[in-house]
Amino acid sequence: MSPYGSDRSPRRPMRRKLLQALTAGVVLATATGCSYNWQDFPRLGMPYPVTEEAPRILSLWQGSWAAALATGILVWGLILWSVIFHRRSRTKVEVPPQTRYNMPIEALYTVVPLIIVSVLFYFTARDESKLLALSKPAHTINVVGFQWSWGFNYVENVDGDGATPKAGAVPKELASIPDRFSKDFPAGAEGVYEKGVPGDRNPQTGNPGPTLYLPKGEKVRFILSSNDVIHSFWVVPFLFKQDVIPGHTNVFEVTPSQEGVFMGKCAELCGVDHSRMLFNVKVVSPEEYRAHLKELAEKGQTGFLPAGIKQTDPARNAETNKL
Repeated sequence: MSPYGSDRSPRRPMRRKLLQALTAGVVLATATGCSYNWQDFPRLGMPYPVTEEAPRILSLWQGSWAAALATGILVWGLILWSVIFHRRSRTKVEVPPQTRYNMPIEALYTVVPLIIVSVLFYFTARDESKLLALSKPAHTINVVGFQWSWGFNYVENVDGDGATPKAGAVPKELASIPDRFSKDFPAGAEGVYEKGVPGDRNPQTGNPGPTLYLPKGEKVRFILSSNDVIHSFWVVPFLFKQDVIPGHTNVFEVTPSQEGVFMGKCAELCGVDHSRMLFNVKVVSPEEYRAHLKELAEKGQTGFLPAGIKQTDPARNAETNKL
């Protein structure tokens, strides 16, 4: 007679529940997979990269997931092994032998995490140094974040005359940009600008926010500055974002590799209307890019927006960067 008052094993309900849970998990996984393109699976949730630099970020993301999966399989395997081979019903022992410590295992549990962290640190530092390396860009765009939209200063010689404005002179609106970046401004960069408001819409897609134009296949340097609080410049399919900090200048470069209109947003909680700080990036041919700059000039949007909160000279040029 079972101590539970019947001959039925008390483990059967638990096994039945476990089987039901596993079945529900399989159904859920396969059902969600029906609406998911299998070609997207290798990216593990990342959008399709649209710059020449983005595949490096995608590779780091995939490698991190592979390492996490291998670690998870090992841990899950050890847990299942201990559950199966050290269960009470198998040993018939009320209390198993107690071990105060095991030096080899404790050493293993210390060394292995250190190795994992060291390997991840190496690949992260390697890729970060490549992604943040600066060269001589074909184009320079000053991105200005403000509550609650974005401004884009195209630092370009729109009229083709290298003598206008005065060669070597930095416009007063861009005076807060450190000398190590402004020295790479093209000669005669009178510039044009685009200033957005949350209610702007991209005429092609209807997506909210102003539209930033970029030329396909040509390297663009982004100089990020803020007029008020910390924002974050994130173009989703660039697989890369960087903070826009008042009193500090962040810089990175990308080379767009695919034409199209892509969504961008502020990725830093910057206040009550943070969710409305959206923008669009339209990657076009170099010819269409130059035509757009001329259109802005014809609209009277010449010159530059104020680049951001003024920095003291020591702060502006405190960092050095070998190009």
